[in-house]
Amino acid sequence: MELDPGEMTKVSNRLKRAQGQLAAVIRMLDGGSSCEDVVTQLSAVSRALDRAGFAIIASGMRQCLTQPESSDEAPTLDVAKLEKLFLSLA
Repeated sequence: MELDPGEMTKVSNRLKRAQGQLAAVIRMLDGGSSCEDVVTQLSAVSRALDRAGFAIIASGMRQCLTQPESSDEAPTLDVAKLEKLFLSLA
C-alpha cells in the first residue's frame, strides 16, 4: 500500500516547516536566548512532528479501510499494529 501523494505533500510541507523551526531553536540556543523562548519553540517543533505522524497514520488507516490488498478481499485493519503506531508518537 502506498500513501496518498496529495496527503503526503501536505505532510512533507509540515515536516519542512518543522525542520526550519528546529534550525531556529538551535540558533536560539547558540545565541543565548532565554530558556522560556527556547522551550516554547521546541514545543512547537514537537507538536508539528506529532501532527505529521498522526497525518501519516490517518492516511494509511483510511487506505487500509477503503482499499483492500486485492479486489476480492474485504477491507481489514490490524488494530494492534495501528495502536502500536499511535503509541510510538506518545
